[in-house]
Amino acid sequence: MGFEPTTTSLGDITKSIDWEDFKEYLNKVYRANWSKQCFCYAKKYYHFLENPSKLETFNGYTKNNIRKALISLSKYLGVYRQFKAKTEDYGIKWSRSTAIDAFFRMINNKNHDVLKWLEENTKLLDRNCSTYLKFVVLSGLRANEAIDSFNLIIKLGAEGKLGEYYNEDLQTLEHFRYPKLFFRNTKNCFITMISRTLIEEIAKCNLMTYDIIRKKLQRRNKSTRINELRDYYATFMVRHNLIKEEVDLLQGRIGKSIFIRHYFSPAIKELKQRVFKALKELEQRILS
Repeated sequence: MGFEPTTTSLGDITKSIDWEDFKEYLNKVYRANWSKQCFCYAKKYYHFLENPSKLETFNGYTKNNIRKALISLSKYLGVYRQFKAKTEDYGIKWSRSTAIDAFFRMINNKNHDVLKWLEENTKLLDRNCSTYLKFVVLSGLRANEAIDSFNLIIKLGAEGKLGEYYNEDLQTLEHFRYPKLFFRNTKNCFITMISRTLIEEIAKCNLMTYDIIRKKLQRRNKSTRINELRDYYATFMVRHNLIKEEVDLLQGRIGKSIFIRHYFSPAIKELKQRVFKALKELEQRILS
């Protein structure tokens, strides 16, 4: 797999890429959705390995995603240090959200009507998809994290092993017990406080993929606003007696501040009471 680092130019090395083997490599290292996306970016822009200055012709997430794909490809080829040195020589920087970007995101957000979108689509879609959407808004998970959790609940439920994942006493999904599934370099999820009733409802569903629900929404000419449900959850919880650090914990964000890393120690059982009080009101809004 890959190539040993040599003095051969990056341009020469890229002429001999075994794309099928690279695809298998990505499937072993990354989740299915990113593996597929990473492969497409790498195959389309592999020539940027030789001249990464072309990355500057892209903006924001696209630039970052292409760069991430090229990093994966360079590691597969054994030329990561060469590629990294070239990006440094060309002064290539990661695109990062600025305060101005954050301001306009706040001004232009449409989260105020995302529950209306949810209501419309839970009536149109089948039980599996509508239960999944309900799970996203009540868990605050990212779309793909919710897929992984949803399917794990179904799998363990069928095997009679749900107790290995769902803590009955805390009414909490303990994602940390499955690090290969829920821990990544930058995006993790640790715990989700959710009702036993919804867990049982999910356990009766069929396995899901993101593409299944995306295509069903597209066939009905509906927009895909699943990740906005996560945003709504975060804002709702902060407005209903949770502090920002607690919401961050529930959504898999552990900040780098000294306070968070060394001092912040929430009382989980007390946190559970406030979370479920807020969830009860949120669920009433969904059903109203």
